[in-house]
Amino acid sequence: MPTIHALVAQARRRLVDAGIPGSEAELDARLLVDHLLGWDAARYFAHGDEAADGDLVTRYTAAIERRVRREPVAYITGVQEFWGLSFEVTPAVLIPRPETELVIEAGLAHVGTRRPLRVADVCTGSGCLAVSLAVELPDATVTAADISTGALAVAARNVARHHVGERVTLQATDLLADVDGPFDLIVSNPPYVAETERATLPQEVVEHEPLVALFAGADGLALIRRLVSQAASRLAPGGLLVFEFGFGQAEAIARLLHATPRLSLVELRDDLQRIPRVAVARAAGRSTPGPPAVTTGGS
Repeated sequence: MPTIHALVAQARRRLVDAGIPGSEAELDARLLVDHLLGWDAARYFAHGDEAADGDLVTRYTAAIERRVRREPVAYITGVQEFWGLSFEVTPAVLIPRPETELVIEAGLAHVGTRRPLRVADVCTGSGCLAVSLAVELPDATVTAADISTGALAVAARNVARHHVGERVTLQATDLLADVDGPFDLIVSNPPYVAETERATLPQEVVEHEPLVALFAGADGLALIRRLVSQAASRLAPGGLLVFEFGFGQAEAIARLLHATPRLSLVELRDDLQRIPRVAVARAAGRSTPGPPAVTTGGS
């Protein structure tokens, strides 16, 4: 029997031969074996010279072949970490990305001291935003909305997984169509990819992730326009709208928010690559003072 290290080295070569870049192939090969063994990185490096039994070889080979077909690692393992929490993911939901954590950061930074909080998470998908905010804000009640019943089923399991079911309500609806409010905070990672960009996306994304969670019209802003309009009428005075948007959309987002009655732009927050990624807008009316507004330049 090969050692676990040898098995992983062989898998890495298989992934590289399939066109996956070397550093990514190395990480994927290790993550998959760690998942099957229930190990962490420290145990892998300390005990990887142990022999791999036949059952592990069979299951690991099957997992690697799924990755060769460009299935994302998160769908193979069924889990993805977000905001320090573990979330179940399936092909019914978008895989949470690190940049989406900026929505949580911005919301917490600007929400002030108002308590208790009424929160809505629009296009909740896996529920990562709703659950993370419920964990961070133990006195908040959260409405998690999505048009996909398949996504809501995954979100329901994540709500139960993190024991926030008493404060998180799931609702099947198109954006905020059947959600009345008022809310102190509305967050969203809506679809924002332009249809014209479909050919530029990785195979892992267009062939495996739910297209309804990705694409939003010719310019990618079709759902964001509706979200902004609906949120303006559902925020409490001084309430916040925080949402993610795509590369090159910053100027259009700023214009949209400036043109929307009752909303004012507070901030466009950059990601780690200094790309504007998250918008923060505040509803008119009395509000709890938060950090000074800082609006970054467009992309």
